[in-house]
Order: sequence, then C-alpha cells, then structure tokens
Amino acid sequence: MTAPDALASASPFSARRSVRLSRSGQEAWIVADEVDEGWVLQIGGIDQSHVDLADPTRVVHEYLRRIANVLDAFRLAGEPIRVLHLGAGALTLPRYVQATRPGSPQVVVEIERELPTLVTGALPLPAGTALEVVIGDARESLAAMEGERFDAIVLDVFSGQESPAHLATRNFYLEALPHLERDGLLLVNVGDDAGLRFATGQARELERAAAEHGLSGVWLLADSGLVTHLREGNLVLATGGALSSPAVEDWRVAWNKAGPHPAAVLDPMETADFVARVLGEA
Repeated sequence: MTAPDALASASPFSARRSVRLSRSGQEAWIVADEVDEGWVLQIGGIDQSHVDLADPTRVVHEYLRRIANVLDAFRLAGEPIRVLHLGAGALTLPRYVQATRPGSPQVVVEIERELPTLVTGALPLPAGTALEVVIGDARESLAAMEGERFDAIVLDVFSGQESPAHLATRNFYLEALPHLERDGLLLVNVGDDAGLRFATGQARELERAAAEHGLSGVWLLADSGLVTHLREGNLVLATGGALSSPAVEDWRVAWNKAGPHPAAVLDPMETADFVARVLGEA
C-alpha cells in the first residue's frame, strides 16, 4: 500500500490503539513513551519499536540507529534507494528512509496481518511515503519476488532462540543475497542473551553465504561492551557488494563517529576473529 497524504496528516490515535494479533495471539498496543517522548509499539507487553512523529530522523533504539547510519553512508546523501524490510515493527526505519531519502520506494514484509494497519492508523506515515506492505512469511515472500532487486535489504526478526528457525540458516541468506543490486547491502539485526552464541552463529552463517557469493565478508556493528564482555544485546551484521567500495574505510570512520557510543565497528577479518573466539574456535 502507499500511504496517502490524508493518512499522513491524520492525528495520532485517529484509529485503534490496540489489536490482538491473529498469528501469535498476543496483544499489540501503541502507547505514549513517557521517557523518550514519541510513541511505542508494545507486543505482549514488551516494547518493540519507537516512533517520533515530529521528527522521523530521531531513532531511539541503538541497533536501529546503527542501521540508519549505515544506510546514510552507502549512497549519496538524499539519493532515493529501494529498500526491502523483512519485519515491520512500527515502521520506524521506513519513516527514517523517507525523511532522509524522499521518494524511496520501499517494501515491508510482515507476518502479523493486523500489525501494519494498527501502526499506520495510529501513527501515520510521512506524506509521500511509497510503501508496499506484503503480509506473509519473510522467506516465502522473498521467494515470490523472483527477479526483484533492492539497494538494501534489512532483516529484523531475530531474537535469540525465539527466532524463526527457517530464517536462521546459511540457505536463507543464500536466497536473500541475489535480491541485492551488485552494489547493494544486506543488514541483519540479531538480538541475543549474554554469551552471544546465537548472534555469532548467525554471523558465521552469513559469512559462509557471503563467501559463496564472492563477497568480501561480514561487518559487525554493536555496543563495544558486547564485543568485549559478550553482554546481552543486539549485533548488526552487514554484507553486500556495497562494502567492496574504496570508500568503506571512510564509512567505518563515520559509523564509529555516529555511534551510539561506546561503539565497535569490526571489518570482515575482525568479525571472523570475534566469531571464532565466541564459538570456541580461536
């Protein structure tokens, strides 16, 4: 669907504030954020996404801010990009892309049918947002997009052992990478418990898929405390032809500077060493 200007100018909470999700059976709510201001999507009583309607470029969740920083750097500022989002949440990142790269055509795949309607009804998208919403499983929906390519694919469905097993494999990454442009970018958010064995396992799976596609490897962005002390948190993994650019070291400087801090940005060799250490292979 494409967000019409009428929807974009509607008042917050002009539609329902909650809905029961038919697939998971959990209740989803849009509530005011009394700490960071803005609005929060809660599912099953847990905060999932944050939205600032007044300023869509304000991204509160640190892992999503890191993803936004990477998207900022890999194309010229303001240049529209075609983005596929696997996992919708409150559409925080599609809002950010529209605000920073107006006119970007975007596609969101979401397995919970009721969620996008709840979110766009309560928290209207910015005027002019071109967003197609596909309801379905991420892997099945991607397979149905035969021949379609994107400048960037963002995968945001992993949370430790609760992650969909059919997505947490090298084979899924092998299916996803051909949907990138030659200079495209795949970004994967993985949340994990202390020890980070699931997250680093995902990094290993992505490394293997990247190698089969002749890519330079996997970059890793995170809070530096996670890398040093293996604390609970989120790792952002990145691969794709874009990261073979001669400008990638300049991008690395920019990502480190942009934070959130303390920040760690590991290149493919450093990522491989970190993964080997966590998995007991070093």
